[in-house]
Formats: sequence, C-alpha cells, structure tokens
Amino acid sequence: MNYKPLLTGLGVLTLTAASLLAAPADKKPAPAKPVSYYKDVRPVFQANCQGCHQPAKSRGGYVMTDFKLLLGAGDSKEVAIVPKSPEKSHLVQLITPKADGKAEMPEGKKPLHATEIETIRQWIAQGALDDTPTNARERYDMNHPPVYSLPPVITSLDYSPDGKLLAVAGFHEVLLHKADGSGLAARLVGLSERIESVKFSPDGKRLAVAGGLPGRMGEIQIWDVEKRKLTLSHSVTFDTVYGATWSPDGTLISFGCGDNTVRAIEADTAKQVLFMGSHSDWVRGTAWSLKGDNVISVSRDMTAKLTEVATQRFVDNLTSITPNALKGGIATVVRHPLREEIFMGGSDGVPKVYQIFRTAVRQIGDDNNGVFTLEPLLGRITSTAFSADGTVLAAASALDGKGEVLAATFTFGTNAITKEMADVMKKIPTSRTPQDK
Repeated sequence: MNYKPLLTGLGVLTLTAASLLAAPADKKPAPAKPVSYYKDVRPVFQANCQGCHQPAKSRGGYVMTDFKLLLGAGDSKEVAIVPKSPEKSHLVQLITPKADGKAEMPEGKKPLHATEIETIRQWIAQGALDDTPTNARERYDMNHPPVYSLPPVITSLDYSPDGKLLAVAGFHEVLLHKADGSGLAARLVGLSERIESVKFSPDGKRLAVAGGLPGRMGEIQIWDVEKRKLTLSHSVTFDTVYGATWSPDGTLISFGCGDNTVRAIEADTAKQVLFMGSHSDWVRGTAWSLKGDNVISVSRDMTAKLTEVATQRFVDNLTSITPNALKGGIATVVRHPLREEIFMGGSDGVPKVYQIFRTAVRQIGDDNNGVFTLEPLLGRITSTAFSADGTVLAAASALDGKGEVLAATFTFGTNAITKEMADVMKKIPTSRTPQDK
C-alpha cells in the first residue's frame, strides 16, 4: 500500500492550518463600527445633558438640542466638539473623569459610564456626523412653539392658588391661560413631548411638570411662573413620568414612573429623597399626607400605597389586598385639603374616598380604609379634585370620545385625623428602629 499521497495531504493540511493561524498577525485591525449620532450618542445626551443645555435653560450658554449649536462653544469660547479630534474637543474633557473619579459634567451627577464616554469619543473620531432622520429634525423651543392643526389631547389642568392662571398640558409645552378667559399669558415650551401632569407649587410661584418622551425618557420640569423660566429639568427612567405633586411645604416633588416606582426629589436640586418599588405596575398618581411625612401612590396594579418619606419605607396598602376585590387600575389621586383622606378613581369608573391611616387590624377580605364610594361614571376616571375648602369633590371620566364630570358636596368634618386614627397611630412605629436598619 502506498502511503505517500496520504502523508503529502497531511503535510498540505498542516501548512494550511499554520498559515491560517499566522494570517491575523499580518492583517490590519478591523475598522471600528460606525457610531450613529441619532441612535447611540443622542440618547446619552438626552438622558444626562440636555436638561441643563437646552433653549429654555442654556447653562453656560451651551445648547445641546440643536446639532449646529452642539458642535459650537458656550460662554467658555472653547469648541465643544472638533470632528475627528476627540483630544481637542472640550466636551470630551468635561465628561472624562479625573484621577479622583469625578467628572465636571454632568454637573452634580455621577460620571457617564466608560462605555458611553467611549461611544462619544468614537463618534467624534469618525467625524461627528449627524444622521438624524429628516422626519425627526423638527425642534420646539420658546422661539419656535408648536403649531396645532387640531386641538391637542389635554392630559392635565391646574389652577394657580390665587385663581388667576390656568395651566393646561399641551404638546411639548404647558399653556398658561388667564383664568378669566381673556387670553393666553404664556407658553412654556420644553423637552418633554408628552405632558402627563401639571401642578402649581403651594405658593403659586413655581409650576411642576411631569412627562417625557414616550419609550425614551421621563422628565420633571420646574418653571418660575413669573419669569416664565425653566429652573430645573430632571431626566429619570426610560419612559414618561406621571402625577407630579408638591409636598405641603413646597420643597419636594413626588411622582410615579412606568418602571413601577414612586420617587420624590428636592425641587431646588433634583436630589432624590424617596425611592419605593413595591408597586407591580405603572404608578400613575401621587399625593402627600398633611404633614408631608408620607406619600400616597396609586397604580395600574389596582392599589393605593402609603410610604414614609424619611425612611423610604413602604408602610401599608390603603386598598384591599384580597384578590379580585378591586376591579381596575387606579389613575388619579388627590388628598383632602384639611383631612388625612384621599379621593381617587380609575378603570372601574367608581370614585372612592379612603382614609390614609389604618384604624382597624387588616383582615383578609376587608377594605376598612374605605370611607365611601360614589355612583360609577361613564368609562375610566382620569382626574379627581377637591375644592380649596374641601367641601366639594369632583371627578371626570372618558370612554370612546364621551365622558362625564361629577361634582358633589359632602360634609367631611374638620378634624384632620380622627380620634380612632390617632389612637391606632400611637401604637404603630412611624420609622425603623436601629435593629431594622
């Protein structure tokens, strides 16, 4: 038998394998994957930078929502982005952490992740090109407000405490109308495409706005009403946020999120002071106890929950926990101006009043915090409200282009907390002990 052809073949295979193994050393590294401004870089700027660098609030004279201005310079006169030269780009210097691990930007926040910084560097190195689709280039600001061809869907309204202004949610803006109907006082145009809630501060000097860009980011805006100036833009989560409400002293703002969390931030600094994740679905509305030491939240999970602010501790389900006891998600909640009671409604169309603090031991099948219910409205309840003196409550609903508004007068009494509530609250720890922490 002749083995030479076989040996020759093995030799060829060996040489071929060796040449394949050696080939990568002779080849140049594969070029970096093209970085998209619209898909890769813009979302990073949107979530971390544009809140302070937009036409409504151009910190340092630098705007990042307009691509031409993004490539320019702010008050420092140093060019932010130099195409093909990350080393000469002032923006890269500002976002790169120093030896102590801190970066100058984003100001007051954690530095960007190393991957995000590298993405920005690669985009600049590749020429800092703008690949924004034509149909996504339209921008809105105070000088270029939206133009409506049809009336916008109004998701929220609020009167100023002095009754002189009515804030109306619009598209990318809040419209301030003179309450006497004599005309428009101002248009507050910001980043958020969809506005979910508007709320005047207790003193009427500021306006809180909750909303965002659906599926991309949530935003809390704070406006100086008199100056018509944006004082705070706080980006949070990856979807719109809901139900912004001021604490009684006007220092904090609570809101709900599409990631099932309840949060509260300082109105001046945006520092987060409350994070609660006990809901199992979107949180649509929030309210505060009279003293501002607890937040009430309502959710599509059909519950209203009580959370202590100081400890960020979930305290109680105000609604029944019995399976199938509740018939639909809750979309709106408001606290009585003088009493520890809330008025809420949602998908089942039934307006309900509940007390905030429990006065009876929870039992399976109970709904003991319920005070009373009203007759069902048509469709889903979208908003609830009390008059300033607490003697009148109102609810609004909608279904297939139709809706109802209910206004009713009730005598609630004058005690903020009943004797029964006070007796029970004395027996319940209001905060964690050192052993619990």
